[in-house]
Amino acid sequence: MRTASIHRKTKETDITLDLGLDGPGRTKIKTGVGFLDHMLDLVAAHGAVKLTVAARGDLHVDSHHTVEDVGICLGQAIKEALGDKAGIRRYGSAVVPMDEALVVAAVDLGGRPHLSYELEARRRRIGDFETELVEEFFRAVVNAAGMNLHLRQLAGRNTHHIVEAAFKAFARALREAVEADPRSSGIPSTKGTL
Repeated sequence: MRTASIHRKTKETDITLDLGLDGPGRTKIKTGVGFLDHMLDLVAAHGAVKLTVAARGDLHVDSHHTVEDVGICLGQAIKEALGDKAGIRRYGSAVVPMDEALVVAAVDLGGRPHLSYELEARRRRIGDFETELVEEFFRAVVNAAGMNLHLRQLAGRNTHHIVEAAFKAFARALREAVEADPRSSGIPSTKGTL
């Protein structure tokens, strides 16, 4: 089983995150940030991963530290659960519609962190969640995991739909990238290491 347990404690947050890459898409998530909980539920369901998150953060300030640090923990867990990455597909992509919104995600688990973020939020907030934190979350995941992630909005007007499509597309692309490649059991790189 490809699993990881991460505990991160700072003056701003205290987070425990458990990840199982091989499903079954179950969650137990409580971050104190309702919209983030909803998005992480989507990641688990559409990524077919088991995800447990318990987070306490300085929400009396705002939700920035909690959102970013949960992203760091998720990225660290992905990296740890994959080990040397032998036998995985490495690359994954997905195009996900959500009503009028359409978002594409492409993932490379090659060890080089890069985020290309091309989502346009028309609203600054979804409920009490600041939409600029979506980019901060994904940047934290990417840097901690050593992942290349491209998120591009192809269509959409409703900010909630755009963000939800982005999380679902990320989950589907990650699911494909971490899958076992039946045609190769080695490291998916001509360098022999990732």
